[in-house]
Amino acid sequence: MRALKKTLNVLSISPVLHHSACRRAAFFLPKDLGSCSPLPNAVASKRMSTSSTPSHSPSPFTPRSTPTFSYRIGASFSAKGRRFDPKTDVFTFNNQTQITSEQDVFTGRPNSGQDAFFVSKAGNSSNVAFGVADGVGGWADQGIDSADFSHGLCQGMARIARELHSPDKKDLWPQYILGNAYQEILREGKIGGGGSTACLATGDEDGNLKVANLGDSGFIQFRLNAVHHFSNPQTHAFNTPFQLSVIPPKILALSRLFGGKQLSDSPEDSNDTSHEVRHGDVLMFATDGVWDNLSTRELLKIVSRQMTGFHAWETGEKGTTVSEMIHDLTQDGGIPKQHENNLQTLLAVNVVGEAKAVSMNTKRDGPFAKEVQKFYPHENYHGGKVDDICVIVAIVVRNE
Repeated sequence: MRALKKTLNVLSISPVLHHSACRRAAFFLPKDLGSCSPLPNAVASKRMSTSSTPSHSPSPFTPRSTPTFSYRIGASFSAKGRRFDPKTDVFTFNNQTQITSEQDVFTGRPNSGQDAFFVSKAGNSSNVAFGVADGVGGWADQGIDSADFSHGLCQGMARIARELHSPDKKDLWPQYILGNAYQEILREGKIGGGGSTACLATGDEDGNLKVANLGDSGFIQFRLNAVHHFSNPQTHAFNTPFQLSVIPPKILALSRLFGGKQLSDSPEDSNDTSHEVRHGDVLMFATDGVWDNLSTRELLKIVSRQMTGFHAWETGEKGTTVSEMIHDLTQDGGIPKQHENNLQTLLAVNVVGEAKAVSMNTKRDGPFAKEVQKFYPHENYHGGKVDDICVIVAIVVRNE
């Protein structure tokens, strides 16, 4: 199928589109950014914030002797160019009944391409931290695979979250975790170059969800057959997201010589929000392989079909309510006849499978195709956007 590429080099950036590959830009020159107008708002048109509370001033989490909420978490992923296998391309985490052998954290490197994710307990408590990162493909023009950066960033965030000793303080804030993981990468110097977006959260047992979103990954909060909140992407220009970067010395030298500027944002540039979760909420964190191929309405349809089909959400005289069955459905073996044997993992698999199918369909225009058609009608772009895909689904359950 035809795909889209953002041309990129250290000296200039052009909005010209090609059908050979599809990579997001990692660099730009200020003098050329104007040529992209009005595109800085193009990607943002995909998702609008419906309700969020800026959270630049940390407020402490209140510890409880008995947890109130738990987060039943599943993840699924599929690398670009690889066949999606719902039996193997999955991961399940339960902060009450299941923890992994690797110190309560998943930090492996799955076959997810340049997309990465992490799930971890946050400190010695029932708090959790989880998120996704998407390596910026434009770095490939410099001979750099951003997969090392995105996976390294997730491994660092998981480790930092797990080692927290005072989760009632500001260090449970996602921006703190993101910033320390990024500084760790810079300090160690093992990753020579690359860039990545990130969208991560911490959830506590009192139902407080904190989110930090940098770039064009993002999240949705579903509640009882409705979209309660969905995040705004951050972009400098069309197909050029906010990103953390490691810039090699050679490229820095060229920048000084020719006066160019490389795109490297700061963890402090992330959009930080606070949310209250309720029993039965579904939280979905995903990379742009989802958002570029599936609309919010389509995602709601997938989630509602599964939540109502398995009677986790029920509709009656009092409207839609959360069923008591949700406790069992989100446990291991809660859906015994499925390969993905709990509801949260099944949801993640369904979203990845649908996004994968749409990405390879040349006749079904997704959100990305519609944006290209709007701003570059001469390109005659149709179909999905082939990309790596990564999804984390957390179902919030009130403890019995």
